[in-house]
Amino acid sequence: MTLVQHQGGLTVGVSFVLALILVVLPLPEWAQPLRPPWPAMVLIYWCIALPDRVGVGVGWTIGILLDVLSGSLLGQHALGLSVVAFLAVKLHQRIRLFPLWQQALTVLVLLLVDRLLTLWVAGATGEPAPPLWYWVPPLVGMLLWPWLFIVLRDIRRRFLVR
Repeated sequence: MTLVQHQGGLTVGVSFVLALILVVLPLPEWAQPLRPPWPAMVLIYWCIALPDRVGVGVGWTIGILLDVLSGSLLGQHALGLSVVAFLAVKLHQRIRLFPLWQQALTVLVLLLVDRLLTLWVAGATGEPAPPLWYWVPPLVGMLLWPWLFIVLRDIRRRFLVR
């Protein structure tokens, strides 16, 4: 039996840091509702590409960091991203076989699951229902998925992330 040497942990970490930076990057007022869920999309990619290294624990950690950065209820994003990571790892072999347009539809479903869980936690804490713009970021994420997939795949190949 050969031991597989894991490489590229720094590359994966940097991609998550960049995704978190994109969350707090200022946008014009009109573009705020169109901001895609970058951390969730990067998490889905790495869960599909490296399911043995990136999973529920990483999703929970990124969710806690996202809660701290956004000033939301601690654990709100962590719950959603943990469930998304679990589903992505569980379905990674199927998702890998899909063409990019079907992967984008799968990513839309995963991002909607994240939004639904976040909405559920917000409702449980007594927050008012969000406007319809609340559902736009998963659609934007679906449209950006093919490009994000191609960029992260090329980075993974260039830096030999295994």
